[in-house]
Amino acid sequence: MAPARTPAAFGEDLLELAEVARAAATVCSDAIGAYARNAAETLRSGGKLLFCGNGGSAADAQHLAAEYVVRFSSDRRALPAVALTTDSSILTACANDLGYKEVFARQIEALGRPGDLLVLHSTSGEPANLLRAAEAAAAAGIRTVAVLARGGGRLAGLVDTAVVVPTERTARAQEIQLAIGHIVCGYVQGAATTVAVGHEPGPETDRT
Repeated sequence: MAPARTPAAFGEDLLELAEVARAAATVCSDAIGAYARNAAETLRSGGKLLFCGNGGSAADAQHLAAEYVVRFSSDRRALPAVALTTDSSILTACANDLGYKEVFARQIEALGRPGDLLVLHSTSGEPANLLRAAEAAAAAGIRTVAVLARGGGRLAGLVDTAVVVPTERTARAQEIQLAIGHIVCGYVQGAATTVAVGHEPGPETDRT
């Protein structure tokens, strides 16, 4: 049984998160700006956003794709975004036939086009399937952004823009990475043409 923790000890976790967020605001602001501008330009030019990651980062990929396609904080036209983590038939067939390191690269080959933007989420920057995805995107003329931590790993050197959260802790990294995704989505939404979709705008809330 885990030892009892005091309310103050639980508060320390939030203070740690706040410290990482403050450090990221200083260290990552330029890279976040580049990511946001790339995403907005991609969508303005008729391209789409592709997201991928493993585990918790796969969940972030799906979460962020949904924010673009459906809504984030206000009603507007749908924005094209695809999570490459959701089709179990493609993922399992590719893993079985070609190897797990190809599960995202194969989809990029099939779905990606020059003018798209690939966004890779990882806390280590080392998964083989993300390294291959970055290589496949480069070969296809697709720009790349990686949202990383722990110094960025090898993936930081393979992408056009690396946003490296300054922490070694996986949980803190993922929490800040999702916040960065929301910040970028908010920027892109503000730059997008607003189109009414048949109902009154709601509050800034996740409707899922």
